[in-house]
Amino acid sequence: MRALQLVSDRELKLVDLPEPDAPAPGEVQVSVKALALNHIDVWGWRGMAFAKRKMPLVVGAEAVGEVIATGEGVTRFTKGSKVAMYGALTCGQCRMCKAGRDNLCEEVAGVMGFHVDGFARDTLNIKDRLCVPIPDGISWVDAATAPVTFSTVEHMLFDNAKLEPGETVLVHAAGSGIGTVAIRMAKEIGCTVITTAGDDEKCAKALALGADHVINYKTDRFEHEVRKITKKKGVDVVFEHVGAETWNGSLLSMRPGARLVTCGSTSGVSVNMNLMQLFQRQYRIIGSFGAPIRAIVDGLKRMERGVLPVIDSQYPLDQFGSGLERLETRRVFGKVVITF
Repeated sequence: MRALQLVSDRELKLVDLPEPDAPAPGEVQVSVKALALNHIDVWGWRGMAFAKRKMPLVVGAEAVGEVIATGEGVTRFTKGSKVAMYGALTCGQCRMCKAGRDNLCEEVAGVMGFHVDGFARDTLNIKDRLCVPIPDGISWVDAATAPVTFSTVEHMLFDNAKLEPGETVLVHAAGSGIGTVAIRMAKEIGCTVITTAGDDEKCAKALALGADHVINYKTDRFEHEVRKITKKKGVDVVFEHVGAETWNGSLLSMRPGARLVTCGSTSGVSVNMNLMQLFQRQYRIIGSFGAPIRAIVDGLKRMERGVLPVIDSQYPLDQFGSGLERLETRRVFGKVVITF
């Protein structure tokens, strides 16, 4: 079978590996149909010192596929089932896993495609508890964004920030995969969405996507524009994933008692904060990493209702590297998907 391996920093090789054995008890064998790219794929490709792994490593952290065989004891899926796969190798036994908080697993064995072999291969075996059924009518390309992208936004906006209908939310980086999804999810429940983008073309696309206000952060101070738009009140929720460049501006954009939820730090990991501002305005700052498996289910339900991802581009498996290069340059608007 084909498999795409990272053999050294920024060097990928498409190789031929043996087919997996028959699935063990509690496992399903899946024919991979599509992958979606994320910044974790870019970080792994570049080479990250904190990634404890051995090369060659099969890449790919977000994928969907079709069950082609089932192991003993598997009753949730049959041959032909369409599944989205959870990429964190959780234990399923610790108190967090049993509480449905899989992304806080106390014995996680790594993230597929980053620490251990990932999804960029024709066939693999995976525990059935790490799979979620894909509803009929959702394409492979759209579904490929459910395991990481949709679940991350679902967890950030609704599990953590508790976004409610009618609130105003500031979504950073409108053109990013999670930014585009956050705009659509927030608009689905009737929120006012203010978003940022780095050029006029992306600003126009964000407005077409449904954002109520778009700020070009390269020509305007977004925090000043947010204050104008909200008549100095500020927003209820900030969807933050940029990091150091936007952090303090995000705080200045918030109304008293507002919530900031963050899952990323692509522009830098360290900031100086005004602690008096934090406690006097009673802000709530919430860190969000990954998502529980349940959030994939919830994200797929939104897709069923018509909240679909924005697909920037598609590449075949042997052009995975081209997809990473496009994502790295930030030219994207939406998701880059790899098809099989």
